[in-house]
Amino acid sequence: MVSPSEFLTLIRPINSFMIGTAVLVGMAVISPSSLISIRALISFLVGFLISAFAMVVNDIYDVEIDRVNDPERPIASGRISPGTGVVFASLLLIAGLTSSLLLTTSNFVIALIFAVISWGYSFWGKRNGLLGNMMVAASMAVPFIFGGVAAVVSDDKSQIYLWSLALMAFLSGTGREVIKGIADVRGDHERSIRSIALIRGNKTASIVGGILLSVAIFTSFLPYLIQVAGIVYLLLVLVPNTIFLYTTWRILRDNSPTNAEKVKTLALIGMVAGLVAFLLGGAPIP
Repeated sequence: MVSPSEFLTLIRPINSFMIGTAVLVGMAVISPSSLISIRALISFLVGFLISAFAMVVNDIYDVEIDRVNDPERPIASGRISPGTGVVFASLLLIAGLTSSLLLTTSNFVIALIFAVISWGYSFWGKRNGLLGNMMVAASMAVPFIFGGVAAVVSDDKSQIYLWSLALMAFLSGTGREVIKGIADVRGDHERSIRSIALIRGNKTASIVGGILLSVAIFTSFLPYLIQVAGIVYLLLVLVPNTIFLYTTWRILRDNSPTNAEKVKTLALIGMVAGLVAFLLGGAPIP
């Protein structure tokens, strides 16, 4: 009999908790008061369950790779069979989608899209360079949108504010994944993953990653430029933008795998700082 701890390990609870938290952030950006409701609990649960489904699916498809790189994973080690993993993933997916129906039809559709992206990445996307990078970034952005929809607020300015956050997360996430490909180029070669760095070289990857981070910087100013956020937000967003600028300069100056390993961490810090800027920037101005 499989120990419950094995199933807990399989879903990577920290990752799934972070996705659930991202959903709550989406709700907070739209309507802070919505966090004190049963809808917030359900929304968090949906994000957690769909992410847990994605984690299990990833382990199912990566079983051969994990047997070499991470042999202690539950499926790779044989403690959980692939068949059991499929059943468990299916139950998580059903639970997540069913829970989303307690919110809105739109939430169900978004949850379904999130699940399809997660499955598609494990099945095909991760081996296909930029598209795979974009799928990972989409999985970072979708939870914010899901949370915003769950908040059930129809204010147009709030929606623009939320979508700006999601777009910034998507662009910076894609840029980070491209740069991460430089750091992972040796392992990607062994696994036949067609990253930009592997196919086009580190220089091209650093340029693409830098361009994406630069566009993310421009996107971050949109809420202020179109007057859906005020001066407090503008000042706060200078922090992540400074980090992104430094990250871009550093990877363009030195596109070695060793430097890319450090730069991808800087980019992640910038993404977190951007999230904080959106949260502390206050509600969109009336």
